[in-house]
Amino acid sequence: MRDFVVENFQEQPMNLAALLSECLKEEKKILASVAASPTCSSPVMNPQWTQLDNKVSQMKLQILELKKEVKTLEGLNEKLDYIQKTWQSKVEQNVGLAQSQDLVEQECQKRSIFINQTKHVWKPSCWLVFHPPIVLQQLVTILNEASQIITTLTGVELPEWKRRQQLACIGGPEDTSLELLHKWFTAVADILLGVREQLQKLQEQDQNYTNSSGLSTSIAEMDGFTLTLIRNLLTNALVVEKQPVMQNLLHRPLILKTGVRFKVTVRFLANLPAFKDQLKVKPVFDKNVEEVKTVSGFRLFDFTRDDSKLLDVDSPNGALMAAFEHMSLKEKKARTKGSCESPLTVTEELHIIRFVTVLHHAGEKFDIEASSLPVVVISSSNQVPSAWASIMWFNMLSSREPMNLSLFINPPPLTWMQLAPLLSWQFLSVGQRPLDPDQLSMLHDKIVDNPDGLVHWTKFSKDESVWMWIDGILDLIKKHLADLWQDGYIMGFVSKQRTSSLLLNKPPGTFLIRFSESMRDGAITFSWVDHSNGEKHIHAVEPYTKKELSVLSLADAINHYTLTTQGRSSMNPLVYLYPDIPKDSAFARYYKFSGPSSTNKNIKAYVQRTLAVVSIHPTPPPSPPRDSPSMDVDVDNNTDSSQKLDEFLMDLLDFPEWSHLQTLPQESVSDSVFTFQEHGSPTQ
Repeated sequence: MRDFVVENFQEQPMNLAALLSECLKEEKKILASVAASPTCSSPVMNPQWTQLDNKVSQMKLQILELKKEVKTLEGLNEKLDYIQKTWQSKVEQNVGLAQSQDLVEQECQKRSIFINQTKHVWKPSCWLVFHPPIVLQQLVTILNEASQIITTLTGVELPEWKRRQQLACIGGPEDTSLELLHKWFTAVADILLGVREQLQKLQEQDQNYTNSSGLSTSIAEMDGFTLTLIRNLLTNALVVEKQPVMQNLLHRPLILKTGVRFKVTVRFLANLPAFKDQLKVKPVFDKNVEEVKTVSGFRLFDFTRDDSKLLDVDSPNGALMAAFEHMSLKEKKARTKGSCESPLTVTEELHIIRFVTVLHHAGEKFDIEASSLPVVVISSSNQVPSAWASIMWFNMLSSREPMNLSLFINPPPLTWMQLAPLLSWQFLSVGQRPLDPDQLSMLHDKIVDNPDGLVHWTKFSKDESVWMWIDGILDLIKKHLADLWQDGYIMGFVSKQRTSSLLLNKPPGTFLIRFSESMRDGAITFSWVDHSNGEKHIHAVEPYTKKELSVLSLADAINHYTLTTQGRSSMNPLVYLYPDIPKDSAFARYYKFSGPSSTNKNIKAYVQRTLAVVSIHPTPPPSPPRDSPSMDVDVDNNTDSSQKLDEFLMDLLDFPEWSHLQTLPQESVSDSVFTFQEHGSPTQ
């Protein structure tokens, strides 16, 4: 390279300078472009995480420097020990060296002093006080920094992640990635194990060489402090990465049904090679739960099989984890009516799953444990809505450990500021679209009826069944209206008064789609404005139920809707979707029946026909929902055997070789209650 530069640029050094300048400019452009384009592998971190990440990176550099210093000390000790042990024999063999003995002894003394100064910086009488910047000072600096970082990880970052996971479980759009915590826990654990290793080497040097500095006591105390930090870190490193969830109820975790399979995943954040194949995790149901003793009638459950698992690296990101894929519960003793009456209903009774393991490392024993979020155990699928209400209520209110499993004995109220986003998340989870301020305002007027703005548990889930009505609408969206809801064509929650105010000043045929307030199981209707005899009228069609929408989609019902007056069909009164969107522009891509057409074009003797949805008379908007009793029951007396068969098949279909099978629809076309009309004209 040198010869090339001399040959080509010795006579013209400015050309070399210009070439290097251009190369540097191109390098700057490349670096700037990389920095400006965000990538999945380099996510943007908030300042708090960036600061913590920088501290961990700095500690990793410090431990590398420390290892170099200890290695250098070991070499100096070996060399000095060799001189001290071999010099006397050399003098005896060569008398001429005797005159240099004093000089050699002085040099040995200087080296010994230097070695001891390099190590001896810590005074036992004043913990973590140091003087010159040498080896033990580096150790103390690392331990100080590690102590602060562990406090942040276990006292701030991990609890905040657990809170985000709580909110994500009830539909909140939260980031529950563990990659940063995994990175930090692993790095700090590796650093602290490295510190213990270097302390052990210093201890060995202090014991093995004649120039002992008397640091054994100091090193032992520092090792004890390091072990305390390691214990604090590792006992908090096991987490439930994926909370318990049934295969047929993925969007509603933490609800478990007896005899039905569920899955849960645990992960150890300090993923070091030394810990692989060392951690066997055992799930325990309701371990050390006080409610078992203090709450009368508290049900007892156990797992149907022993399902202990060894944590292993079996994921693409290299996580140390275990997935419990085939867990299920059985009740030890069923609750009977009239015996030990509980203050809690079945769906208010909270349970917990603990995951316990023991780590043996370097002669130390670490008892490690992690807990799931509270779960509700049901015996009937009819109890799912009430159980989900309990899960939502608890996780919005409780964010600190230990969890209060007796919360529903005297449940605190939620403020509207808490309940509003919670309800919005349910629609975001089911239909990929949250509630807007107008929709939330309508729900506020329906739910909140006291000046303090609080919503009480009985108001929400029991007495007036507000949640049951909302849950029915969520199920309606999930099964039949997801696309229309996501695209924003369903206004949904809009009162009778607001419907009138929105439509009265619009052109005839303008309509909007809203949820029925009178049908608790979930139904949808549309209202439109009609100008006749110089007056404006608002009409509402009888709500469409899930059974009806399973036969004919809402888009097709709107497209083929007609009014019949005195035995004659009029034109479709629906023209513009509010505010002014032509009907076909909004719904054309959802139509499955395009319009009148013959079933067989080769047959010319028949009148063409099509399915049509007909109203005899326009109906007024529905009235508010009636009060209805809670559906929270202890025993399911009406469980359809086909439902249990579906749950069993769900487990079987989860096997890869049977994944091509499809479950049969449960609703039959013959069950519909539509009115159909044949109309058209004879073909030529």
